[in-house]
Formats: sequence, C-alpha cells, structure tokens
Amino acid sequence: MEILYTALHSFRKKDFTLTGNTSVWMFPIYGMASIIGETYPLLKKIPPLYRGGIYGAGILSFEYFSGSLLKKHSLCPWDYSQAKLNVNGLIRLDYFPLWMGAGLLFERILCHRQP
Repeated sequence: MEILYTALHSFRKKDFTLTGNTSVWMFPIYGMASIIGETYPLLKKIPPLYRGGIYGAGILSFEYFSGSLLKKHSLCPWDYSQAKLNVNGLIRLDYFPLWMGAGLLFERILCHRQP
C-alpha cells in the first residue's frame, strides 16, 4: 500500500515514472496489522464504523510508538513535521480516516476468506 501511495504522490509531481518507495523498517511495522485477525473475533459484533475507529486508533498508536523508537536511534523513515495535524512529526491525525479504512480492508483480507 505504501509503495502505491508514494507512487501516486510522484504522479502528482508530474513524475510519470510512478516510482514508489518504502523502508525495510516498515515490514515488521506493517506486519503488526496481523493483530487485526486476532482481535476480530472480539470485535465482530461492533458496527464497522466503530471497528474502523478502533483500528485507526490502534494503527496511529503503533505508528507513534514505533516511530518514537526508530527516531530515538535516528532510523525513522518518515517525518510529518511539515503537516498541519502532526504529532511530534510521527503521526498525522488527518490520516485517521485512511487508517480506519486500511484497518477494515485488513480485516476483510485476514478474516473473511472463503474456505
């Protein structure tokens, strides 16, 4: 998802190579999305909008935690300091709806597979 997102950002800059990028540090961070599969049985009776809110808050919290740890060692691959709704340059509150949607998408992928 991140590679597609950054590739589309290059398109906005009129860079039609659509080069996307990520960091190896992101693999274990994104791997934590698998926790959605473990928590879904506890949350499945909650309406999707609220579940999305829980996922969004969880993703932002983990992004903040992991970013803080990486930043402490000068390894954080992102810096949102220039964004209006950033918190310590580590998370963007305006991304909350995107993370809600991503959480519900991960839920769909991880929990609603056909046997």
